[in-house]
Amino acid sequence: MALTKEFKQTVKERAEREPEFRQGLLNEAVNEILSGNLESGKLLMKDYINSSITFPFLAKKLHKNDKSLQRMFSSKGNPTMSNFCEILKVVQKKEGIKLQSRAG
Repeated sequence: MALTKEFKQTVKERAEREPEFRQGLLNEAVNEILSGNLESGKLLMKDYINSSITFPFLAKKLHKNDKSLQRMFSSKGNPTMSNFCEILKVVQKKEGIKLQSRAG
């Protein structure tokens, strides 16, 4: 089911004013990917990027084309581990957090 523009705007506005919500979106995206739910993880990561740092900002930091980054997180996209790790470095720095994995 496609998200409406109104819903996406609501997510963006909430992410802008609530760092905990924004970081929760990032955390859920990474957890989904680590759990093997790549499609859900990519969609959540795309939502996080769109509602927080934006693809143009991320592209500038990574010296990549923003359209190329957007394709990585599309339904047919397949980001390499190298690209994904570079993206995580940027978002962690921007958020001022350090993501950690835990068994459990």
